[in-house]
Amino acid sequence: MSGLQPVRGTRDIFGDESRRHRHVENLARDIAERYGYSEIATPVFEFTEVFARSLGETSDIVSKEMYTFEDRGGARLTLRPENTAGVVRAFISNGLTQQLPAKLFYSGPMFRYERPQKGRQRQFHQVGVELLGAAEPLADVEVIALGADLLSALGLEERVVLELNSLGDAESRQTYRSVLVEYLQSRRNELSPDSLLRLERNPLRILDSKDKDDQAVVANAPLITDSLNAASRGFLEEVLKGLEVLGIAYRHNPRLVRGLDYYCHTAFEFTTDALGAQNAVLAGGRYDGLAEQLGGPSTPGIGWAAGVERLAMLVSDVPPLPRPVAVAPVSDEQTPAALAISQQLRRAGLAVDLGYAGKFAKRMKRANKINARVTVIVGEDELARDVVTVRDMDTGEQKEVALSSLTDDVARFY
Repeated sequence: MSGLQPVRGTRDIFGDESRRHRHVENLARDIAERYGYSEIATPVFEFTEVFARSLGETSDIVSKEMYTFEDRGGARLTLRPENTAGVVRAFISNGLTQQLPAKLFYSGPMFRYERPQKGRQRQFHQVGVELLGAAEPLADVEVIALGADLLSALGLEERVVLELNSLGDAESRQTYRSVLVEYLQSRRNELSPDSLLRLERNPLRILDSKDKDDQAVVANAPLITDSLNAASRGFLEEVLKGLEVLGIAYRHNPRLVRGLDYYCHTAFEFTTDALGAQNAVLAGGRYDGLAEQLGGPSTPGIGWAAGVERLAMLVSDVPPLPRPVAVAPVSDEQTPAALAISQQLRRAGLAVDLGYAGKFAKRMKRANKINARVTVIVGEDELARDVVTVRDMDTGEQKEVALSSLTDDVARFY
């Protein structure tokens, strides 16, 4: 190896890729604000207990994928592997439980120690929303619609499919748990060692197992939809009616589950066939028991998260950078004036490029290279008359413009 390289599973993001990421994040933020969501930024590390309590000690994330360390004060900390737990912790810590419903948007890096793959590194980025304090099916419809609007704004509406299922209420899940355990016990010899432990402590987690043998067993497991009670079926029907009112197409996937105890009712994923095996680009569900599990009051919640890298890979059209204004002094003597003009135009909201040195011919070549829309030519004779020359770089036409009206004249090109 020559020189320092990034750690495996991390990468530097710059240039066109950085613009794609920013495009996804900005659109997500704008659409979330349109729905009344305000932004929240939680720390990238939390006390390990936040994730251990919410995700569970037997989950793959906690047992195999978290970056956990002890700080110099002896506290056990973890880089966030996901952000729902952190947002709910912040919701409790900051007394937001008195301001319901709480509608929150977030954006930032997450960390999981897993095999790097297409669209998912060990440090990856997500945007997401959490709606806390609304137990009604309409909240589920709103959260799904927000995600659908984001994907549509990114031009992905025809490339994704909404898959949806119901996990039922607590009573339905308890009924399903009994049926599931009976089935898994009959095939326990085929389960992985990890899932044999889960069978005793939390059998629903087996449904999320990544082990191929476990997945073969789960493929024939009883469906949770067969265990739904009347209330749970009614909740699902209301969600589906809302989606139909909004014209949001969906596919019922009875195998779509969430193995964590606090999930209930609606679970959903927007999937695509354009990224190989990693087909989910935006996924979420209802988690009415999470706040209570983290020590807060019983508070219903629903949300989703989307992988920025995966979405950025799918986006074909990213708004181009604004074409800059080039400012070119004819000689070094005009550099101070050119500097002042550049700052004047920047303060008016224009992108301006001022080369640091070079003869006039070289500066004009640079103006062409950076695809400048106009070039402001600052010459000695012109300055003596309080004017500069503005050249239209698309037509080659140029004219003298008074310094007092320069900003307005250049702005008309944009």
